[in-house]
Amino acid sequence: MKFSYEVKKVCKQTGARIGVYHTPHGDVETPVFMPVGTKATVKALSPHELKEMGSQIILSNTYHLYLRPGHDLVKKAGGLHKFMAWDRPILTDSGGFQVFSLSGIRHVDDNGVEFQSCIDGSRHFFTPERAMEIEEALGADIIMAFDECTAADTDKKNSEIAMNRTLKWLDRCKNYHKNDTQMLFPIVQGNMYADLREESIKRTLPYAECGIAIGGLSVGEAAETMYSMLDVLRPYYPDNMPRYLMGVGSADYIVNGVLRGIDMFDCVLPTRIARNGTAMTMNGDITIRNATYKEDFSPVEEGCDCYCCRNFSRAYVRHLINTGEILGGRLLSIHNIRFLHRLTDRIKDAIYQDRYGDFVQDFMKNYHK
Repeated sequence: MKFSYEVKKVCKQTGARIGVYHTPHGDVETPVFMPVGTKATVKALSPHELKEMGSQIILSNTYHLYLRPGHDLVKKAGGLHKFMAWDRPILTDSGGFQVFSLSGIRHVDDNGVEFQSCIDGSRHFFTPERAMEIEEALGADIIMAFDECTAADTDKKNSEIAMNRTLKWLDRCKNYHKNDTQMLFPIVQGNMYADLREESIKRTLPYAECGIAIGGLSVGEAAETMYSMLDVLRPYYPDNMPRYLMGVGSADYIVNGVLRGIDMFDCVLPTRIARNGTAMTMNGDITIRNATYKEDFSPVEEGCDCYCCRNFSRAYVRHLINTGEILGGRLLSIHNIRFLHRLTDRIKDAIYQDRYGDFVQDFMKNYHK
């Protein structure tokens, strides 16, 4: 078995769990946050820095790498691991969410998706088979099935059409995918409708070999709506594989996701808001560029062990951000990613101590101060 999932601890208080996902490029301890390297790089950060921060696995984006530099070139380079000098596990999405975000320049039918390039306007056509072909060329350890994501306010009729289309595409992905060095994760859809979510996961489970993903959440709905959908799905999760909540990276969502049985998270959020001057902390996000930090010579977050907090003050980072210096975004990116890794470490400590319910209550009180 090139892939397997081993449960190490289940919290008696909540059922939240710690596990180890074994992959061809190494083990991943869950719960885990996965930094996103959209174009074969986590913006402004080197693989060496990511390892120092504690990153176990990173993501890359099928849609963007297909457009530039092209999946054939990445394959010639020896796959993503060699191309980007990352020797730990990699996950690639299928491009489904990116195509969803191109609502004005795409057409979807049962065959696939026709879309315009966000670079030069050229037209392209993705089918489930094409997505699998591209992901196989990229060579990630974990690859995602091609799915149709819907906006949070989509009506039930169109949400059901998208769910059924996702399941049809999943079957085509499964039939095409033959590479046993890559694990195919199917994706549960169904929008914000409990009965559709329940139907989707029941019909998706037969395709899940060693991993299952939940898509179409954190797309504009209220937090409580997302949590209610996760509550609907939780009784159906298999114990012997990781559960991946796609596109979620805020601290409160991660804490509440683990509470509801999720093992894996990813998002561009920590690096994106860093470049705009926002730092993540255990007491909520703070906007460093604001004038209140002009003469604040304390670290971005007291007690943080990241390179930024060990060496620089809020005042200095604010100066860098407000003068457009690249280092400002880099330092906050380092802090934000390290913060999320430190958060998952705290989560694991609480699970090991069988007090994760208490941890969630304490965290949420402080986070929303």
